[in-house]
Amino acid sequence: MTAVRPDTVPQPATAPAAPVPFPTGFVWGAATAAYQVEGAAAENGRTPSIWDTFSHTPGKVLNGDTGDVAADHFHRYRDDVALMKRLGLKAYRFSVSWSRVQPTGRGPAVERGLDFYRALVDELLEAGIEPVATLYHWDLPQELEDAGGWPERATAERFAEYAAIMARALGDRVGTWTTLNEPWCTAFLGYGSGVHAPGRTEPAAALRAAHHLNLAHGRATEALRANLPAAARTSVTLNLHQVRPLTGSAADADAARRIDAVGNRIFTGPMLKGAYPEDLLADTERIVNWPELIHDGDLAAIAAPIDVLGINYYTPTIVSTPADGTGDTRNDGHGSSDHSPWPGSEHVAFHLAEGKPRTAMNWSVDPNGLHALLMDVARENPGLPLMVTENGAAFEDTVDADGRVHDPERIAYLHGHLAAVQRAIADGADVRGYFLWSLMDNFEWGYGYAKRFGAVHIDYATQRRTPKSSAHWYSEVIARHGLPPEA
Repeated sequence: MTAVRPDTVPQPATAPAAPVPFPTGFVWGAATAAYQVEGAAAENGRTPSIWDTFSHTPGKVLNGDTGDVAADHFHRYRDDVALMKRLGLKAYRFSVSWSRVQPTGRGPAVERGLDFYRALVDELLEAGIEPVATLYHWDLPQELEDAGGWPERATAERFAEYAAIMARALGDRVGTWTTLNEPWCTAFLGYGSGVHAPGRTEPAAALRAAHHLNLAHGRATEALRANLPAAARTSVTLNLHQVRPLTGSAADADAARRIDAVGNRIFTGPMLKGAYPEDLLADTERIVNWPELIHDGDLAAIAAPIDVLGINYYTPTIVSTPADGTGDTRNDGHGSSDHSPWPGSEHVAFHLAEGKPRTAMNWSVDPNGLHALLMDVARENPGLPLMVTENGAAFEDTVDADGRVHDPERIAYLHGHLAAVQRAIADGADVRGYFLWSLMDNFEWGYGYAKRFGAVHIDYATQRRTPKSSAHWYSEVIARHGLPPEA
């Protein structure tokens, strides 16, 4: 049964005379993440996170880039909020830097760290923009990693304590709280393939991390509920893979099943249905001892009811089983590594969609994947409201001689994907909002500053902000509460 609070289930209503493309109250937002935009890496008591350590390790990030300054959002948040207001944003999804608030990952909060988020939230509310807070977007305090990181059960307990601190500090002003952003990336890119911090390549540790991230979500949801007003909403954001077999063969169907298990159902199973899928356990039992890992009460805690499920989507995941039994993850969209982020399914090969445009990340542009994903999740979890919490694309943006940034490819990408959301709503999916990734260009993890996802261009030498053509287009979408005609 879907884990959802009964008072959040939409009640039947009289059908309108004509379909409404985007319902009244549909939230138009944009998103960022703390380490990608804030900078001020050592100010006001903040200590290193695993991404500080990773980015300062030679060879880990392209061009040796770090998030020390990033988009300097810490110092420029007032200007950034004013820009959001001019663009007409209704909501801003940001993440909290755990080590800015709780430098060791334990004990009392640093009030100077909390003060930044208090000031940011107050500025947003003054501008009429809804703050949407994410507690964890990959920046574990380094001290907790030194104690073993997410593969250790204690990290989940520390996370619940941190969630309670944040709820007490901002619960009177923030109405929507997300526990984790993309725990798949944390577990399998951080501890499996090693292309993300902390850069470990241990399949068993990756699976242990996945379980403890699930547990952290459940414990944090309980802590949020205990400290937030009754009207507050809790959520989690998953980068669900829209998995497709390359061919109609039984072998490719099994490849898709395996990747769906370790890419999706390893989280949706326990979070939304209270159990890990049996096929996942069978596929990975040679790697990790699940009965020893899962303690009594864990599954009940993980399945704590949520009010909304956040879905991040960029491109589909197309897979096959090679005839020779070897795998190839070069086209899985998650960076290059000699180590697989797919424990138990290392033999699966990944493919790019043929005949589709590509982004600067070499990802296939396929809005139909978003529609299919939303419909699949809606069918599997009836009554659970959904949000598209990240969707966007990197392109080779340049500033023209006139000082403008024209990005027609991004406009086409966004138009196609918003049309897919519109179709999903018309087909019955309860999608409550859309957050563009990203508000501004930023530190793009292992790619450093080489990839630009922002609707707002950042000149990193001067920190000058220039809204791209896509920002003005999105502003028009918000004002219309719907899509303009395609150019």
